[in-house]
Amino acid sequence: MFTLDRQTDPTNFERESDAPTSSDNVRSEILLAIGGWSCDCPTKIIEAYDSNADSWVRLPLQDEHPRAYHGTAVLNEDVYCVGGFDGVQYFNSVRKLNLTTQTWHEVGPMYERRCYVSVAVLDGLIYAMGGCDGYERLNSVERYKPETNQWTRTAPMIERRSDASATSLQGRIYICGGYTGRECLFSAESFHPETNQWTLIAPMRSRRVGLGVIAYGGLVYAVGGYDGSAGGSRLWSAEAYNPQRNIWCDIASMHSPRSNFGIGVSCQWNEHYVQWSELLCSTTII
Repeated sequence: MFTLDRQTDPTNFERESDAPTSSDNVRSEILLAIGGWSCDCPTKIIEAYDSNADSWVRLPLQDEHPRAYHGTAVLNEDVYCVGGFDGVQYFNSVRKLNLTTQTWHEVGPMYERRCYVSVAVLDGLIYAMGGCDGYERLNSVERYKPETNQWTRTAPMIERRSDASATSLQGRIYICGGYTGRECLFSAESFHPETNQWTLIAPMRSRRVGLGVIAYGGLVYAVGGYDGSAGGSRLWSAEAYNPQRNIWCDIASMHSPRSNFGIGVSCQWNEHYVQWSELLCSTTII
């Protein structure tokens, strides 16, 4: 989610007739849906949702390629697309989108090709964890420093994971669930950058692949996903992890089962709530 200044923002998401006239400088939050799988193939389409206008618009960005099963991160007001798959190639490439200039830039590539990758930001660094390189599921981890435009390897995870989900909380990275190539996982791990060490935390109460994970209010939430059971069961359930007590607790279930969706924290009526919404398969939302 971005807050953009319409006075300087060249995207001009609202039509002129819809633009507010009470102020010369209106700020609006913009939600981006980037790439994904559409009509049986990866897409390069990027759409933006303008909360003031209550509408989606397609961004007229140039020089972007189809990409699905990638990870995204926001750092220093730039959007990074990490890894992914175009239907033929598994990517180690990383692209940076500057919304003000509406331009893409290729940044330093990762060491590993990664689709179904998990991405999180901590202390000004982007972490890329696990995924699949087209041959096997990965437990390797690397992190990107924008000041040097370089990726460096960190300690590998304990488990191989693709289709997992990750977040950062209180100086640590948390990654939950995923698929090893043989089984769907209950397990979750935390990474402490000062010690460069991964630690298994308490396992989740359900196996989850294609889940949503987010930190909010001092807890880590794991929502929905697929449990690998016969018949392909998507999950209604959600659970919350308390890092102080190292326990997971069930929370209220969703109204609909889902996997491979976007999750975020929104603010409405001066109250915060965790919001999840079903998306086109493998579309990445920020």
